[in-house]
Amino acid sequence: MSEAHAKPAAAEKGVVYLVGAGPGDPELLTLKAMRLLTTADVVMHDDLVADAVLAQAGAHAEVTSVGKRCKNRRVTQQQIHEMMIAAARQNKSVVRLKSGDPMVFGRASEEMDALDVAGVRYEIVPGITAAAAAASVVQASLSDRRIASKIVLLTAHHASDKEPGQPLWQGTLPSDATLAIYMPGSKYAEMQAELLAAGMPSTTPCIAVSCLGTAEEQICATTLGKFAEMTPLPAPVVLLVGEAMAKAIKS
Repeated sequence: MSEAHAKPAAAEKGVVYLVGAGPGDPELLTLKAMRLLTTADVVMHDDLVADAVLAQAGAHAEVTSVGKRCKNRRVTQQQIHEMMIAAARQNKSVVRLKSGDPMVFGRASEEMDALDVAGVRYEIVPGITAAAAAASVVQASLSDRRIASKIVLLTAHHASDKEPGQPLWQGTLPSDATLAIYMPGSKYAEMQAELLAAGMPSTTPCIAVSCLGTAEEQICATTLGKFAEMTPLPAPVVLLVGEAMAKAIKS
C-alpha cells in the first residue's frame, strides 16, 4: 500500500490527546478528532460533550465522565490530571474530550502543565468553539468590517479560588465589538447591569443559544435592555452581544 493511500494511524499508546468535541453535532468533529475518538483506549469526557459525539468512541474504549458541571464536583481537576497520567503510563492511548475547543475556556493550560511535569506526551486537536458555532446557527457573522472589527471572548465562570462577583469586564467596552459570553449562568439581571455600566446601549442585540448542535437546541433573541426579562435557558449556553447580531434579530 502506498503512503498516499495508507490507513490513518490510530491513537498512539502512551499519548494524551486534548480533543475538541465541537458544539455537539458529531458531523462537526474534525477528521482527526473522529479518528482518535474511534481508536483510543481511554476517553475521558466533560459533562457537556453531547451523547451523539460520545457514541463515536470505539467499542473497546473505556469511556469515563470527568465532568464538573455547575457545582457538582465529583471529580476534581487534580484527579483528572492523575487519571490521564496513570492511563498514559499504563501505555494506553487517551482522549481527553472537551466540549468546543480545548484552548477556549477548556482548562487546557492546567492539564498541559500537569502532563509536562509528569513527562507525558500530549497533542492538541482543536474543535469548533461555541462562539463560532452559535454565529453559524443564527446566521450572523461575529465580525463585520462595517460595524464589528473586534471579537471579545468572555466567561462568567471562574476558578473556585477567584473572588466572587468578579466583573465580566473592567472599563468601557468598545462599541465595535461582538461579545461572546461563555457559561453566562442564570443571573441575567446582574450581567445586564454590568454590560450597561460598561457602556453598551440598551438597544444592543443579544442572542442566547442553548445546547448547540443537539436536538435540544434553543435560540432566544432580544436586546440588552430586555435581556433580564428572558427566562434562563438550559446549559450549556453561549450569549452573543453586539450590533453584528442585528441581522439575526431582524430575520
